[in-house]
Amino acid sequence: MHSIRIAEATDWRAIWSILSPVFAAGETYAYSRDIDEASARAAWMDKPSATFVGVDARGEIVATYYIVANQPGQGAHVANCGYVVSEAARGQGWASAMCEHSQHEARARGFRAMQYNFVAETNEGAVRLWQKHGFEIVGRLPGAFCHPRLGDIDALVMYKSLASLNQQ
Repeated sequence: MHSIRIAEATDWRAIWSILSPVFAAGETYAYSRDIDEASARAAWMDKPSATFVGVDARGEIVATYYIVANQPGQGAHVANCGYVVSEAARGQGWASAMCEHSQHEARARGFRAMQYNFVAETNEGAVRLWQKHGFEIVGRLPGAFCHPRLGDIDALVMYKSLASLNQQ
């Protein structure tokens, strides 16, 4: 069972320990590889509508995601999310659980769709997982993601209407 709850301010240290190595690797997120902790906190905790954490059976935070309006004004009905699972918890279904959770949270918060703006094409596991959860690739941005080892690669735009979700 995956336990997901709203993040609290006191969770930041654990969240940062999950985000920091992923951002520094530069292979899946467009954040600066040398992003400082304060900037990361602002982006992950302060800007979003809500931030969540995944807590394992030992009570340890092992995953996190946020929900934010994809655009202001006329685009504010479309949610955007970012998800990160700790290295130690990968392969245990956390990304899938957070994707499912985020769709219901987004719907409950009044969002009618979700869009992932910038999925590195080399993040094949994420692309497959988002497709499994009903997201479609609706756009390809040629050479838009500067991968640290592979150079400029395509970034994908993925989208899903939330109209079919049951409100729970």
